[in-house]
Amino acid sequence: MKTPAYLNALKAFEASARHQGFSAAAEELSVTPAAVGQLVRSLEAWLGVPLFVRASSGSARLVPTEAARRALPDIREGFDRLSLGVARLKEATPNPALTVTLSPAFAAKWLLPRIERFQARHPGTDLLLDTNTRPVDFLAEHIDVGVRYGGGQWPGLVAVKLMDEQVFPVCAPALKGLRRPSDLALCTLIHDLSLPARSGFPSWRSWFDGMSLGALPTTRGLRINNSAAVLQAAIDGLGVALGRSVMVRDDLAAGRLVRPFGDKGSVPALAYYVVHRPEAEAMPQVAAFRDWLREEAARPE
Repeated sequence: MKTPAYLNALKAFEASARHQGFSAAAEELSVTPAAVGQLVRSLEAWLGVPLFVRASSGSARLVPTEAARRALPDIREGFDRLSLGVARLKEATPNPALTVTLSPAFAAKWLLPRIERFQARHPGTDLLLDTNTRPVDFLAEHIDVGVRYGGGQWPGLVAVKLMDEQVFPVCAPALKGLRRPSDLALCTLIHDLSLPARSGFPSWRSWFDGMSLGALPTTRGLRINNSAAVLQAAIDGLGVALGRSVMVRDDLAAGRLVRPFGDKGSVPALAYYVVHRPEAEAMPQVAAFRDWLREEAARPE
């Protein structure tokens, strides 16, 4: 098997094992499922050993054999090293590029208002912002660095804390009649559906519980699946949103939003982290972007 075909077959095998099927691997590699299957079969023929077994009769799910499971960590590490080598070659280009993954709301409400300062400091680095709310595969999607919101643990990634966060109600200055948290029972609550509905992520239910107001209902109101749009709805006076301190910092400073209960309505939440693959630690652009993010996060409000 020639070297290019050998590498393509290994890529097809690794992706098929990770996705447990040819179809999802084909979508990632931008080829057909039949092409992925052919590459895997050619690798099996070259090695003389099977790489997958069917999970059960009639199932499309692929399960790696014991030999394949033992080999996969080394193969993945090899692809990681190849990616790092390519990144080092890119560093020698006149305008090295840095691909950053982050949520659309974090990009709109926090990063973009500050990004000119990074560009002024590093004019030779081109940024590609990949804004989405779905989990991304840093290796398969060629992501250099990202910002994630959560508890700080993501398999295969180094996580460096960027900012802690508090959550509290926010509304337009013109919204009247809010003197104490229990007054929210008479208001339209704006719910952020972009955050996963699991423990630890802020929600109106968790905020009411944290304020010892568990008896108050939280199911009604306006539901929006974009965090930036949630805040815009509050700015427009459509109701009260649960503000996350990092996301609402600029809107509070500009007077577009207010905290009707002041510091009394604040409860702790999760945090933001800069994340990247371990081997990206040595990339100068990643280190420069990470250090700049932490510097910006430490700026006084």
